[in-house]
Amino acid sequence: MARVKVYSTGVCPYRQKTKALLQKWNIPYDEIRIDTDRSALTEFARVTYGARTVPRS
Repeated sequence: MARVKVYSTGVCPYRQKTKALLQKWNIPYDEIRIDTDRSALTEFARVTYGARTVPRS
């Protein structure tokens, strides 16, 4: 199964709900914090075509 990338920040209220749902359905995921990693923020902007909200998967 392909892994899901969840782009999030530490203050996002939907982050825990998203992670809980993926865990409930046994879907493997990688959480990528864009607020603590500048290169992750650059990747996020590239793959989401400039989206400004998280979480994104």
